[in-house]
Amino acid sequence: MKVIAIFPICGGNFSRISNSGRFLALFLTISAMLGFSAMATADLSASSWQLQANGSSIQFQSIKNNNKIETSSFATMSGSLGTDGNAEMKILLDSIDTKVDLRNVRMRFLFFETFQYPEAIVSLQLDPAILQELPSVRRKTASVPYTLDLHGVKANLEAELAFTLISDDLISVTTSSPIILAVDDFNLGGGLQKLMEAANVTILPSTNVSLDLLFARDSGGASESVAAVTETVQQAPASAALEAEGNFSIEACKGRFEILSRTDNIYFQPSSAILDPRSQLILDSIVDIISRCPGMAIEVSGHTDSDGGEALNQALSEKRAESVKAYFVAKSIDAARISTIGYGESRPFVPNDSPENKRRNRRIEFATP
Repeated sequence: MKVIAIFPICGGNFSRISNSGRFLALFLTISAMLGFSAMATADLSASSWQLQANGSSIQFQSIKNNNKIETSSFATMSGSLGTDGNAEMKILLDSIDTKVDLRNVRMRFLFFETFQYPEAIVSLQLDPAILQELPSVRRKTASVPYTLDLHGVKANLEAELAFTLISDDLISVTTSSPIILAVDDFNLGGGLQKLMEAANVTILPSTNVSLDLLFARDSGGASESVAAVTETVQQAPASAALEAEGNFSIEACKGRFEILSRTDNIYFQPSSAILDPRSQLILDSIVDIISRCPGMAIEVSGHTDSDGGEALNQALSEKRAESVKAYFVAKSIDAARISTIGYGESRPFVPNDSPENKRRNRRIEFATP
């Protein structure tokens, strides 16, 4: 509507107006085409802004076997920027999208451990001068300090961001250069090791993260311009990102139980078959998967390290497998579907030559027919 209102000035009567009039008409026309308006001169920091998930993306790259680059993204995020400059963005880690279902499951359970750490949270205090200058400069690049809360670790970092005023109601925020994150800085080294073992690949222990975010002015409802732009840049539906509702296929069930056998997140009291409370989060996730694989028989096997006598370890492994089954049955899983077996110390996953390896050998595994 703004363009239609201005274009008549540039019509047949354009030659009769003064040079200054011609300049003003031309400026207004170009401004309208680019999304300028009188409101653009207002202080943008006086408004609050909401992240438009449909028009935003967060991507990161993994380098496998030294030369293969894979790009993944997240399907679900939310965020806001307040008038006080406080900004926060939450990323649902379960929405990891690698475009392959079982690869997503590995990332959830083995790497991010989303049953315990479901979100990544980015928070920052934005300098109001950045938004105050946008109406005149249209685009501004700044080094912005922020805090990333990931996998139980909070780290203070810095990113080069570009802020672009698309229209009165829309601001784009993108990374001017990728953000480099090291997995060990967020206690993700163990998860990376499990991921590499599960996929039989090597993965560099760092990643490049790129942001392409769209924020809309919070005015109690999206304007027509906001709706038009977000519709234009709306992402295609994420491929195999969020878990589909309903039951899994046999192949999906088998793949999930193979992955669950590698988690190392089922804990017991020392030298005991009593489940540690820390195990509840992953056990509840496993209950959900069992319930979505109806009719499938599940074998729960217990394993120990080599400390102690062989007979004692055999008995302990059997009791620990029974404890896991009892947990499932208490959550309404049919006991007839769950069988148990103990292998004691006879099947070590890694050599029993260090405290860490012994910890990994004390485990619960799952098998399907």
